[in-house]
Parts: sequence; C-alpha cells; structure tokens
Amino acid sequence: MDIKTAEFTLSAPNVTMCPKDTKPEYAFIGRSNVGKSSLINMLSRNKKLAKTSATPGKTLLINHFLINRDWYLVDLPGYGFAKRSKSEIAKLDQMIRGYILGREQLVNVFVLVDIRHEAQNIDLEFINWLGISSIPFAIVFTKADKLSESKVKANVQAYVTKMLETWEEMPPYFITSAEKARGRDEVLDYIDQINKSLKE
Repeated sequence: MDIKTAEFTLSAPNVTMCPKDTKPEYAFIGRSNVGKSSLINMLSRNKKLAKTSATPGKTLLINHFLINRDWYLVDLPGYGFAKRSKSEIAKLDQMIRGYILGREQLVNVFVLVDIRHEAQNIDLEFINWLGISSIPFAIVFTKADKLSESKVKANVQAYVTKMLETWEEMPPYFITSAEKARGRDEVLDYIDQINKSLKE
C-alpha cells in the first residue's frame, strides 16, 4: 500500500464523538513509551502526524487520522506507567474500552509491544481481554533496531512461547523499527488485505 495522504481529523474524548462516517478503523495502542507515535509517523511517512514525546502518556484522547481518504488510523491512549491519578487512569481505561467495544467501524487493534523486554503482565492482560471480547488484533513488536538480530528472534520466540501457554495459536505479529522503517510494508499490506476483504 502506498500512503498518498494522511490527515489529522479529530480528537475525541469518547466513542460517541468519533467520526460519523463508516470507513474502517485500525487502532494502535500500547504501554506508555512503547514508541506508538514514532511508529504511526513511520507508517504514514509524516514525522509530524502524531506528536512524539519523551514524556510517557501524552495521548489522552482518541485521535483519528484519515489515510488515503479511505480508512482511519486511530491513535489510542497508552496504558501503564504514565504518572496519573487513579481517577484519571480509570477515566482513560473507560474511554479505551468504550471505543474498542463500542466502535462498529473498528476492524483491527494493533497492540504495540517493546521487543527489548520479556512479556509484561499488563500487555498479556490487555491481549487476553481483546481475545475474550472477540476483538480482532495483531501484535506489533517495536524498537527492533535497539537489539541484534539474534536477540530480536530470541525475544520474539520467547513471547510466542509465553502466548501459547494460554492461546491455541499465535495472532498475526510484526517486527518493526520506526528508525529503520522496518515492518512498514508488512503492516500496511496487512491493512490493505483487510480493506480489500471488506469491499468484496
């Protein structure tokens, strides 16, 4: 897939204020500081599309970006260790779950996981919740440029082994690097395949 246009559309505080059209939506979510904004900017080849920050937890709204005037890339708030009060965390959690469970246009969630670390309970719990909720998703391993290729393979294999303790099969997954544009074609081709199947 070639991305010709990528436009910010709106930031919504809840699912009821998301765009009113019926274009398919692909949501990106992950633990705070997983490299989500950098990945979105790499996919769109627009370094200014999603705001990157050294401070975790900057995304507090449901951000919609219209890609090729055909589908939406949705930037969801991160979960995890950003310095927030319990009430703020609960509010964000409600917003995220409300969108994922209530948005008919949502066709796939990309869960971002930092490849440098072993499987974190917070990620596994979120992934399991998606499975229980019957939400289609794929895993995107980020920051692959930070490790040697052998370590990348070893860490992915360890993650797969951990997942298969509770899952019958591994969901689709991609190895990416925002720095090197690794995985860009694979992720966009996957989205393209789903978009084409929706039009059949």
